[in-house]
Amino acid sequence: MLLIGLTGSIATGKSTVSALLSQPPYSLPIIDADLLARQVVEPGTRAYKQILAHFAATTPDLLLPADTNPSTAPTSPHDLNGSPQVPHPSSHAPPPRSRPLNRPALGRRVFGRTPSRQRDRAVLNSIVHPAVRRAMAAAVLRAYLARHWAVVLDVPLLFESGLDIFCGTVLVVGVREPRVQMQRLRARDPHLSEREAGERVQSQGGVEGKVRRVRERGEGWGAVVWNDGGKGELKEGVAGVMGGVEAGSPRWWGLVLLGAPWLAVGVGAWCVVWGWWARRRWERKEREREREEDGGGMGVAKL
Repeated sequence: MLLIGLTGSIATGKSTVSALLSQPPYSLPIIDADLLARQVVEPGTRAYKQILAHFAATTPDLLLPADTNPSTAPTSPHDLNGSPQVPHPSSHAPPPRSRPLNRPALGRRVFGRTPSRQRDRAVLNSIVHPAVRRAMAAAVLRAYLARHWAVVLDVPLLFESGLDIFCGTVLVVGVREPRVQMQRLRARDPHLSEREAGERVQSQGGVEGKVRRVRERGEGWGAVVWNDGGKGELKEGVAGVMGGVEAGSPRWWGLVLLGAPWLAVGVGAWCVVWGWWARRRWERKEREREREEDGGGMGVAKL
């Protein structure tokens, strides 16, 4: 079974591409990291308790009000990015410590460039990411047992979390103009100021870096889906990219792997080795690029 990693920066159209891949003619199962990230922090879970232990004392509004019905708690995939929430009154208020997280409040706590916010974001990631990985592994296993030829891992921080090395191919959804990304984000979330929108973009990494990384994987191992135009152009772009993906990993090969688990394990191990090598090669080139930029800057300063 082919693991297709899908990533991109905020407001580049990754969710739209994910929706297209879940529909005919592709009809691929989607493992949505944002959805799993909400599920693993529901009241009563281990991650929920860990978040309360670290953030509750210094974040008074960490939990939703007691008159909010947990069954109608925030479900938007952008809640941690600060999307507004509409409370739903209920006559049965949940007891303390069983109320859902107030995601906008938690988002305000961890997004930003100050050292304290970066530390808080690192703590939150150290709690949520392992729980999401476990849930993701279980979902991949279910997709394999259901005999799907491929599955999409929809992960905003695919490269940053190291999950790219497990993917047979990676798709990056990007825009060429940063202003287009900012315009889309502020149109989607009008309550964000320009500074807050910029912080959201920085938190998920720039598009250029992701594009360089996926290209470093090589042809057949990754591709860029450009989303600078309308939905029609995006559909054509997805069709072109998926045509290449299926050519490199045809459905009959997926069926062969389904029938030969030992072969599937070997192919999976080779993909991990290749992904690890591509990551190391990219890191080396990035260090060289940074040294060249620093050297160039020093040369200008001496003038």
